[in-house]
This record gives sequence, C-alpha cells and structure tokens, in this order.
Amino acid sequence: MSARSAAQRSPAAQAVAAVVDPEIRVVTIDDLGILRSVEVDAATGRVVVTITPTYTGCPAMDVIRADIRRALAVAGHPDAEVRTVHSPAWSTDWISDAGRAKLAAAGIAPPAPVRRGGAVPLTLGVRCPRCGSPETEQLSRFGSTACKALWRCRACAEPFDHVKAL
Repeated sequence: MSARSAAQRSPAAQAVAAVVDPEIRVVTIDDLGILRSVEVDAATGRVVVTITPTYTGCPAMDVIRADIRRALAVAGHPDAEVRTVHSPAWSTDWISDAGRAKLAAAGIAPPAPVRRGGAVPLTLGVRCPRCGSPETEQLSRFGSTACKALWRCRACAEPFDHVKAL
C-alpha cells in the first residue's frame, strides 16, 4: 500500500490507510506496514482488508480491526471483512520512510533496516531521536509497548522509546 500515492487508491483504501496505530498514534497502519491489501469487489462493493500484526500476540489487533471497520463504515462500506495473516511475518523493513520520519519526529527511535541474507550489519547502538547523539544506553528491553525498548541519551539526558528491529 505504501508504494502507491493516496490519489491512486480507491476511497476505501484511502480510508483504511489513514487508520492510526492505537499504540503509536503518530503513525498509521499503512506507515507501519501492517496493512497488506484492500480489495474492493467491483460487482458488490464489498471490501476485504488484509493485515499482518507486528507480532503474533499484539494486543492492539482487536482495536485495529475495529478501527478499520469503523473507517470503512464511514466511507460507505459497512459490511467489510478484515483478514489477519501471519505469513509472511511482519518485519520492521515494512515500515515506510514516512513512518520512520514520523516516529523520529515524535521522539521514538525508528529501527534500522534489517537485511535478509548476506552479511548481517553490526548495530552498536541507537541514535537519540531528539539530538542525534550515538551516546545512548538501553534502560529496559521493554518500553511503553512490547515492540519498543526504553533507552536514554547520555548527551541530552532524555529517555526515549526505540522500536525493536525484527
């Protein structure tokens, strides 16, 4: 979904793409790559949305499904189906560039890209999303949600969340 501009999408797809993640309210489900597809049956107008959770036990999925159905009902599609698929598994590589920028602007360090195959890049630390300093330390493997860790910047002394790379 992210590769297409909003103007190229159907009104149903635009409505779904605008649904905000309930745990990280600065990004949409499209920004995070949770939204896989929006299909509209031309004959009936019925909409089928396919989503992939960021991890299997994500507690936000019920809210996301309800928010998708609500957005589609407002857009004139009250009988939408929301399918959840777990394969392929979600990866932080599915986060769009716009999503990474929104996370950083909100003081949340986005994950570095994960490369599949070949050499594995060594990550020495996380840059502070506020001042850009690499002088940071992890305080806890879990932040405000299970998909984030809590870090602190030694340069500006601000704590911040970091979305874990998967």
